[in-house]
Amino acid sequence: MTETTLAEWNQFLTNFPDAHLLQMGEWGELKKDFGWKPVRIIDGNVGVQILFRKLPLGFTIAYIPKPAESGQWTMDGDSFWREVDSVCKKNRAIFLKIEPDAWADEFRIQNSEFRISKHDIQPPRTITINIQDGEENILSRMKPKCRYNIRLAEKKGVKVRAWDDIAAFHEMMTITGGRDDFGVHSREYYQRAYELFRPKGTCELLVAEYEGRPLASLMIFANGRRAWYVYGASSNEERNRMPAYLLQWEAIRWAKARGCEEYDLWGVPDEDEETLEAQFESRHDGLWGVYRFKRGFGGQLKRAAQALDRVYNPLPYWLYTRLVIGKS
Repeated sequence: MTETTLAEWNQFLTNFPDAHLLQMGEWGELKKDFGWKPVRIIDGNVGVQILFRKLPLGFTIAYIPKPAESGQWTMDGDSFWREVDSVCKKNRAIFLKIEPDAWADEFRIQNSEFRISKHDIQPPRTITINIQDGEENILSRMKPKCRYNIRLAEKKGVKVRAWDDIAAFHEMMTITGGRDDFGVHSREYYQRAYELFRPKGTCELLVAEYEGRPLASLMIFANGRRAWYVYGASSNEERNRMPAYLLQWEAIRWAKARGCEEYDLWGVPDEDEETLEAQFESRHDGLWGVYRFKRGFGGQLKRAAQALDRVYNPLPYWLYTRLVIGKS
């Protein structure tokens, strides 16, 4: 078992055609350009891409997002995990965080060396849309108002097409982040993501326009049977034309044309459905601002398996949880 190159990792992933976006080699390369160090380990038919982030005093955080087949791992103290531990310790990780690629009701782990984490990096709750059926069936499962807005955008002259203007996309993201109070990456980050994934056919940037003016845009990723709506933005202009609804529908159609069966809307507030439905009209903080929009597309509310932490250095880990996460 050895650390592998990007090419070797991508070859390994051909055994896992439905691997999550965050385990794709290109994702590791993207994060490498923005403060993370990817290390890829393969042992027979098991492998992980680990991301390391520097901390003060030479320490790091180790992070495995959505490892392939993680819903089936025993995570026992076998040779594979001993190698993972060795690599983490060599990189002075105070702990290893794993976010399994499994839903909460499907994942089981029996290993005292892992503890349930109090902190997720990715939004744990999402809405997924089954896009295996024909388009009319997909539309029929949407909320009536959502279907209406899609058709309204078409009637009002909104057009959707592929786009490559990353600078304009970033500007729109900045407007949306300021309006809806969420963080935005740099223009260089989106540019690099586009350059890494689009040549492989696993990413597209779409824009909704009216009379040639960009009103909304999103970056969609896909691999195997799954697609993910990761980044989306809209301007403050012509919002009555409902461009974001038609844009999202065309992204679903793009994913379906690639053979995807599931469309992941990537993040809603971490609350049960009863709470979400009771409060979405009155709350607009955090991810509440997007739940009202996403709920209309007729998907299923799901929660990912909770993150797991494997602690190597207890005192710095305790300090990290206290100072960074704000929890003991």
